Amino acid sequence: MLARIREDIRSVFTRDPAARSVWEVLTCYPGLHAVWGHRVSHWLWVHGLHWLARFNSHVARWITGIEIHPGARLGRRVFIDHGLGVVIGETAEIGDDCTVYQGVTLGGTSLTRGTKRHPTLGRNVVVGAGAKVLGPFTVGDNANIGSNAVVTKAVPEGATAVGIPARIIGADHKKRSDMFHAYGITDEGLSDPVANAFANMAEHIDRLDERLVQLCKALHRIDARLPEMELSRVELPEFCREDPEQGA
Repeated sequence: MLARIREDIRSVFTRDPAARSVWEVLTCYPGLHAVWGHRVSHWLWVHGLHWLARFNSHVARWITGIEIHPGARLGRRVFIDHGLGVVIGETAEIGDDCTVYQGVTLGGTSLTRGTKRHPTLGRNVVVGAGAKVLGPFTVGDNANIGSNAVVTKAVPEGATAVGIPARIIGADHKKRSDMFHAYGITDEGLSDPVANAFANMAEHIDRLDERLVQLCKALHRIDARLPEMELSRVELPEFCREDPEQGA
């Protein structure tokens, strides 16, 4: 038990640069308190003491603001950072070295009792603040869930899921397990792929416009009785531009 507590504390220093001392981590990190409380609740649950397990988890939620059903399975060195508003359902499973930020829901989409209703997170998964992972599917090892993403389908190993509904970007099955992305933000996830696609389409249309103008001028020079024409540039709203200063 003491060995597990020590590795939990070490994991905090690894993933939170704000941690300054062991005493601070022991007394001021509700995510750790919630995980430790869950271990007691889960032991009671698997030994058939369901009401006592639920009551203990209820007390832990009142103290920490983090709700973890006693039936959920948590691996080693799971770190819930900040944690307020986190909800982890009954059949959820979280692998070793996962990081979960505030406002995350690992929820179920079925009302059928006795079935797998909640997601399974592999090892070293990062779930960003406000993300909702809903359903009985698997998020692969080393995957990242971007903040506020709504994930309803499986996420491949090493991939990043962003958006509502979530889109899978940047899958990398060879990503090292020691790479940590705070809040699930990766280089691929910093830009919106849909906005980038619109920007690329607008750029392509601009090039077509230029070629059309050149064609009209060429026909005019050979007296094809086709008037010269100038097409106005397509203007996109700011949110569709990757760099508003440079334009679409």
